[in-house]
Formats: sequence, C-alpha cells, structure tokens
Amino acid sequence: MLTATFRVSRRAHGSSMVEVMLAILILSIGLFGMARLQGRVQVTEVEAYMRAQAALAIADMTERINANRSEAAAYLGTGTIGTGDSQPASCSGITDLAARDLCEWSNLLKGASESGGSVMNARGCITQIQPPVLVAGSCRAGVYQIVVTWQGLNSSAASALSCGMGQYGSDDGVRRAIATQVGIGVPGC
Repeated sequence: MLTATFRVSRRAHGSSMVEVMLAILILSIGLFGMARLQGRVQVTEVEAYMRAQAALAIADMTERINANRSEAAAYLGTGTIGTGDSQPASCSGITDLAARDLCEWSNLLKGASESGGSVMNARGCITQIQPPVLVAGSCRAGVYQIVVTWQGLNSSAASALSCGMGQYGSDDGVRRAIATQVGIGVPGC
C-alpha cells in the first residue's frame, strides 16, 4: 500500500508577527477614516438643520408681513434683529402689530422657544428692494428682502449679503446667510 507523506516546513505554520502588525495597521487606518467621515457627516447634518431652521424663520416673517401688508414699511429696520438686539424676552406688552411681529421674530431667531438645538447666533434683516407704487392705474407691489444669517461650524466662503457682516468675529467665513425676496401687494389698488 502506498502512503503519501507530506512534509511541511516550519516556515509555513501560522502568521508572522509582521503580518499581524500590518493587518492591525491597515484596520486602524480604515477605522480612523470611518470615524473622520462620521464626524464630517455630523457637522453637515447640523449645518443642514440650521439652514432649514433659517428657512422656516424667513417663511414666518414673510407670512407676518403679508398678513399686515398695509404696514409693510414698518418692518424695515436699520440693523439686525435677533442675537444681540434690544428686543424684550416677552412681547406681550407691545400693541403695535409690526413691532410685536419684529419682537416675536427676534425671539424666534434667538431660539427663545427652543428647549434643544437652535440656529447659532441667528440674526435677521428686512430691507426694501422696490417701494410700492400706490397711484391708481399703475399700482406696483413693494419688494422686500428678508435675510437670516447664522454662525456656521466651519469657515467657508463669506456670503455676499451684508446682513450680519462683521458680527461673527474676525472670520466672516463662518457667517451663513439665506435670503428671499417677497412681493407684497398694495391693498386697495
């Protein structure tokens, strides 16, 4: 009967310490890359959340101006509204509708009603792009620009909008901005 014998050299047994160390190195580089990617995803998620909240704040002010369209010019301001302004925490004592709307919008931008996250250092500006024309026969809606700015987490290209410029420290690249232009029709025209 024939029997086969196999000779196994000592070199072929198991893995060497160098192979194990190399595998651990490759695995650790991969895990480090995944952790870094996860960190970037979280930053992007927070930035997207703040942008969505800023868009909701713009929609809120758009509705407020549209509901009080005969006094749309009363919403115009010379400075920013929100973080750092002098609006009171409670707007219940303000009787003028436009002034109350601005106070409530300021508190919204400051995150006064939020128990968790909010837009970081949010500020708002309302400017008039085109004045309304009230002459019969040539009525024209007033056009207003509503801007919300906030502080982003990382520096990027600075926004061209002037709202909140210089109010976020020496690096204006952390200032994020979103804007919309709203046409407010002239009542009775």
